[in-house]
Formats: sequence, structure tokens, C-alpha cells
Amino acid sequence: MEEWWRGGVIYQIYPRSFQDTNSDGIGDLKGITKRLEYIAELGVDAVWISPIFSSPMKDMGYDVSDYKNIDPIFGTLEDFDELVDRAHSLDLKVMIDQVLSHSSDQHPFFLESREGKNNPKSDWYVWSDPLSNGSAPNNWLSIFEGVAWEWEARRKQYYLHNFLVCQPDFNFHNKEVQDWLLSTVRFWLDRGVDGFRLDTVNYYFHDKKLRDNPARLQSVESVLVNPYYMQDHIHSISQPENITFIENLRALVDQYADCALIGEISNIDLMAEYTKGNKRLQLAYSFELLGTEFSSKHIKDVIEYFFEISPNGNPCWSFSNHDVIRHLSRWSEEQDSLTDFAKLTAAILLSLEGTICLFQGEELGQTESDLDFEELTDPLGKRFWPENKGRDGCRTPMVWNSEKEYAGFSDVKPWLPVKDSQLKRASYQQLSDPESVLSFYKLMLNFRKNNKELRNGKTTFIDIHEQILAFSRKFDEKIILCVFNLAKDSIKIKAEGVECANSQITCGVKLSNNLLKFEPNGFIFLRANSGNTIFKVVN
Repeated sequence: MEEWWRGGVIYQIYPRSFQDTNSDGIGDLKGITKRLEYIAELGVDAVWISPIFSSPMKDMGYDVSDYKNIDPIFGTLEDFDELVDRAHSLDLKVMIDQVLSHSSDQHPFFLESREGKNNPKSDWYVWSDPLSNGSAPNNWLSIFEGVAWEWEARRKQYYLHNFLVCQPDFNFHNKEVQDWLLSTVRFWLDRGVDGFRLDTVNYYFHDKKLRDNPARLQSVESVLVNPYYMQDHIHSISQPENITFIENLRALVDQYADCALIGEISNIDLMAEYTKGNKRLQLAYSFELLGTEFSSKHIKDVIEYFFEISPNGNPCWSFSNHDVIRHLSRWSEEQDSLTDFAKLTAAILLSLEGTICLFQGEELGQTESDLDFEELTDPLGKRFWPENKGRDGCRTPMVWNSEKEYAGFSDVKPWLPVKDSQLKRASYQQLSDPESVLSFYKLMLNFRKNNKELRNGKTTFIDIHEQILAFSRKFDEKIILCVFNLAKDSIKIKAEGVECANSQITCGVKLSNNLLKFEPNGFIFLRANSGNTIFKVVN
């Protein structure tokens, strides 16, 4: 039996912003359950639910205080069980976010650990004595702000936090810590989940010698905003011991039928390393396609490089998620029409080899919300405003119905505002429009699901023109040719030996007399009707 995740499509839900059912302005588990039919009708294979565990919510759930319970703002364990049962009845898999690298500083284990050096949990977090001058033990930096070390007067030591001060890092060099974290994973497996998205999966271990990180040699655009990116983090993260723990985690997950692990990883090389063979992660994603660059060369280079270093690897590709500016805003300069560009990017993403992840609202053509500083909740945005406005702009509530107050998300003022620019792309208003972005996503998802070439075929890129992204997907001698105009300029291409594969998902392209006429951001899927296919740009 083919694994569900191989070539599958996963829909990411940000639970705070999906559907509120108890009138507190925050989305909840019952709200997700209520909307599962909508997700199933899209044609995806699974849902990934961002953190729902008990938490002080200093980092919106990525600071966990109880790994085996649901935060009351989202509901109860019974609500979660109901969600899983309903999802499975709709043939949807359920994946949850697992934050293993660190906990909240309100977790009982940290509260015990900080009290002294001789209690049962004293070595469960990363502690170090100060240098002789009182400063932190090394030069490691936190992603969120300042040094990655915080002084604890009770122990007269520093503790490590790669993220917020309130997110102390677990000491993975302690086997008891590893075993306990694995037990929390088993807890959710026993409740029926089908996999995990592993937050910051390369951050588990640190260099035991606490050696300084060197300066980053290449220039990085983010340096001017966040000094974290001025370091090459060769000692604070991505340690070789990570692999052994991942293999132990995979061995646990493999005891359950058809479960998958997706790792959040910083770069392509680590994606390949962490998915190598069949004893590590099934899937991993990086931020290579989540940045500002949108070009045929960039997409081609990223995908070719991954499969060059990992021919049998399993990547997970996405254009948007809860940590980055929505791609329709990030790549706004490449658009001729927002609706057409939304369809173009959907067609590209859902044609790629590997597993695909869609972020809630992406199927509506949603853009980034423009928030004022006073409306922010994200500590990253508050710290680096205005150069970095944080992640709230992509996390605003799902817009269900423009005719209802607060877009049908809630009947009270939501935790983040619903702006007019998002409201006009509500799902209910798009459902009856065959030309809408939502209608196109359904067609494209169905096209991918019903064509093995797109779901499981191998990729070969075709060089036509710098503004054209073109590749073939081949499975069992059947081939689909995928051709996309990434520019705002029209272009004509001579195309011999081809025919249109599906007119329903062709946009802005006419095929006539062996000539492809591309409008800005146009695309087409083709099949070869002879053994000799020719593409050539026509002046």
C-alpha cells in the first residue's frame, strides 16, 4: 500500500485563527471539527494543526507547559478525540505540531530544575556557569533577541534559550529527557494521530563544549534586522547527535500504522541528511521557497539540487506558512493580476515532486494583513518593528463569509483583526464562482490526485526561456509537461508534438497551430502526442 504522505497534500491549520465556536475571539478544536468537511472537499490528504497543548501563549503555543493536555482556550482532550474521529471519517489524516527542543519556563520540570543543582530535574535543561567576568558562557544568540543565555539567580547559572527567554532548551544529552519526550509522542500516537510536524528539528542538541559560533562568511539580507544571522550556528544547532534521536523517534512512530514525520529544517542540505534512507524523517521542509525570490531559475535550482544530493529523498514544498509573509504579498511585484497569480502559484506548487503543504487561506488567494503596531501579538514583530513586522500578518482569522460580522470566524472581536482586504476573499463568496481562486484550487488538487505523473512522477526540467518555468513529470512512461510564465510579459512559444492535458486548469494560454501564446502569469499542462516534442521562443 502506498503511503498517504508520498506525493500527498497537507493543509495547515492555525487553530487560533480558524473557527471560534465559544465566543471568546479565539479559534478552537470544535471549530476545526466544524470545518473539516470544507477541508475534505478541497481534496487534500491531511491536516497539520499548529500547537494546541497547554501553554502560557507567550509564543502562541510554541512554549509548552503540559505536553499531554489541550490548552483550555482550544478545548479538551475529548474535543481532540472528536476531531480525530471526524477527520478519519472524512478520510483525512491528522498531524500535530510537536515542540520538542524547548518548553515553557512555566513547565513543572523547568520550575524544579531552576531551583538548584541537585534535584531530579536539575540536568533536564541546558545550564552553564558564567565566565569569570560574569558574562554568558559563549557568544550564542537567540533568534528573538539578544544572547541565548538567561541568568537564573536561584542556581547562580545561565540557561540556554534559542528562542524567547521564556522558552528554555531541553538538555538532549540527558537520556532521561529523550525518553520522556518520546513518551509524549507515544501519548498522541495512542490517541490516533497520523503524524507530527517537528518544530525546529535541528535544534535538539547543542555542542557540549559550548564553543563559540564563528561569524557567517556570506552576506545575509536579514543581518540588518536581526544579528542572529551574522553567526554561523555550527555549535548551537544541527549537531550530529540529532540524527540518532531522530532515528529513535522514527522507530517509535513506525510501531504505528502509516504515520509520518515532517521536520522543519533550515536548509536543503539538512533536508537531504535528515530524510536519508528509511530510518529518519519521512519528510522535511526548508525555507528555500518561502523567501522573496520568485524566478524560474530559483525554483529549478532548489528542486534540482535537492534531488541531486538526495535522489530518493522526500521533500515537502510550500510557498506560505504561519512563519512567513503570505506569498501573494511576498511576490507582489511579479503579479499582473492577483487572482491570476494566485492560480499560477497554486499550479506550480501542486505540480512539484514531493509532498505539498498549503497554509489556511492560501486556497482563497489570501494576502498578508497590514497591521498596526498596537494590533501585534507576536514578540518577533514587537521586537524588530518596523523593519520586521513579525508573523501576525499571516495569522489573522480565516474569512468564511463577508456578509457576517468578523467574517464568520467569531461573533465577537477576534484576537487579531479582520481587514477589508482579507474580507473580500471570503470562502463562501468564492464557492459559487467557477473562476474563483478557491474553485481553481479544487480543480488543481483533483488533477494532482488523479494523475500519478503529478503525484509520484519524476521531474525533468526543460530550458525554454528565463521567464518560463517548464518541467516534465513522468510516471510509468506517462508524461505531463508543466509550463508556466512567471513574468508580467506575454510570450509566444512554438510547441510541436503536444496537446492540452486539461483545459479546465489552463489559464492565460492559447494553443493553436503549434503555437503557445502566454499572457502574463499564464500556464498550461500538456501531453506529448508524438515522440518529438519541441519548444522554441518566437519573436
